[in-house]
Amino acid sequence: MSFMVYFDIIQTVAFAAFLLFVGSFIRGRFHVFDKYNIPAPVIGGLLFAFANLGLQQMDIGLRFDMTLQSVFMIAFFTSIGMGASIKLLKEGGAKLIAFLVVASLLLVLQNLVSWGLALLTGVDPLIGLLAGSITMSGGHGTGATFANYFAETFHVYGTTEVAMAAATFGLVSGSLLGGPAARHLIARKNLKPSSVADPDIELAESDFEAIEHQPIADGDVLRSIFQLALCMSIGGVLYAYFVRIGIKVPTYLFALFVGIIVRNVSDYKGLYKVNVRLVEMMGSVSLSLFLAMALMSMQLRQLAGLAIPLLVILSGQILLMLLYATFVTFNFCGRDYDAAVLVGGHCGFGLGATPNAIANMQAISGKHGPAPRAFFLVSIVGAFFIDIVNAFVIQGFVSLM
Repeated sequence: MSFMVYFDIIQTVAFAAFLLFVGSFIRGRFHVFDKYNIPAPVIGGLLFAFANLGLQQMDIGLRFDMTLQSVFMIAFFTSIGMGASIKLLKEGGAKLIAFLVVASLLLVLQNLVSWGLALLTGVDPLIGLLAGSITMSGGHGTGATFANYFAETFHVYGTTEVAMAAATFGLVSGSLLGGPAARHLIARKNLKPSSVADPDIELAESDFEAIEHQPIADGDVLRSIFQLALCMSIGGVLYAYFVRIGIKVPTYLFALFVGIIVRNVSDYKGLYKVNVRLVEMMGSVSLSLFLAMALMSMQLRQLAGLAIPLLVILSGQILLMLLYATFVTFNFCGRDYDAAVLVGGHCGFGLGATPNAIANMQAISGKHGPAPRAFFLVSIVGAFFIDIVNAFVIQGFVSLM
């Protein structure tokens, strides 16, 4: 580059925040982005990636200090760990556990499909894996995390570009697929909403609603920052130890695991308080900044040669999701109206994200009747537990490769 502009660590974070504001502004003005729940950092980051491509053509380069990118990423996954309540899982009863098992099996199948189609199309299996459960069930956050991990650990390039393209494709596909799949089942089997209450679900729902409306008192912010930092610190020590003995896994995995322990000791022993709502908010901010920083460094030219193989893999994922939701999710989750609505939700977060799942189910229940059990199952599994299971499933496949 004949002309290079350098951004220090503070300027990089400030620029990432600016891209978040740009993305939020565009999402607010154009309904299509809000309809498909495209995250603000993805909108702002992709817009900048195209602008940066133009600057590169003019021999103008931008270099960012990404030191804090991994910190934001670890903070996000730590917040996911601190949201995983075993007590809530148990209260949800057999139906919640059954849906978690069904959703977890899908992760394995998504990776098998992406791995197989990558070999068939001549693509590096690690690139193919980015179009598996990493982005389909994991979304942009998990996609950006493993894109960085693959690039740094295995020196595979073009990973961020593939991950962001696959995650965005999944978001739109999940939104388009869920409603028709559920409505087909409801019409074909003449299903009606149930008026029978489920005491296990009702008990768990009351605890979940208490978390959603948890007040933020004086001192909660400082306490939550300390808890997140403590989990990240202990996770860092564990990560360094395992690296020393020759076991290398993503940096965030240990922090996530420590977060699970911290949350559940709080639930069962009551020795201290975890404000889950506040921790989720901090995790959401961390994820947004992490995603914006990841997209700031994208090189879109690297995506051109992978377009056709990636499209083949993603088409395979859509077919898998449709068949799996129709024949497995529906049959193993009750074969009733709630199960049909759950099919729409599973398509939403199995290819995209929990907000897409909720949007799918709102559209279905708005026309055919309420399905509170389906909403609860998707909210708990999609928001808290599937990311944790996915992290270990992905690492298992990476180890196999």
